[in-house]
Amino acid sequence: MAIEAWFMDENSEDQRLPHHKNPPEFVSVDHLAEIGVLYWKLNPKEYENDEELKKIRENRGYSYMDLLDLSPEKVESYEQKLKNFYTEHIHADEEIRYCLEGSGYFDVRDKEDRWIRIWIKAGDLIILPAGIYHRFTLDTGNYVKLMRLFVGEPVWTAHNRPQEDHPARREYIKSVTERAGVPLAAH
Repeated sequence: MAIEAWFMDENSEDQRLPHHKNPPEFVSVDHLAEIGVLYWKLNPKEYENDEELKKIRENRGYSYMDLLDLSPEKVESYEQKLKNFYTEHIHADEEIRYCLEGSGYFDVRDKEDRWIRIWIKAGDLIILPAGIYHRFTLDTGNYVKLMRLFVGEPVWTAHNRPQEDHPARREYIKSVTERAGVPLAAH
């Protein structure tokens, strides 16, 4: 089964809820690809010996890997950490996450600055391009185990919005504009 994604409603209820519009408006994997979000479905039980994961890592130059367990029991100051992850930001590098257990939401902005909620579950590997506005939260299950992949040594600097003049953001806007072939208004 492919990853699930949808346009979010705009309310301030618990961030861990699905936040579907009424009626729901689902987003295809092709639409995610148009904004630079890449997706693979892998077998999380085989991640240590998965040939497809190995090929993705080699092809994209992901030489560093670590694992992150997020739950109230495993993370000190859990609520504050979740609040930090949920602050809208960009990174200068891709953000690569492979869900091994549990589930959570990555929210990304589309070309019209609307939130798209991407529900990652065990087996979902997503790549968010450098410069895309995004945020992360767990869902109501309150648990996720993620593999984080990096090119070289990990750099984990979040640049909170607004970041229109950040080189990664400018490059992202340029790439999405060229991909679509039409001008993209600055957010």
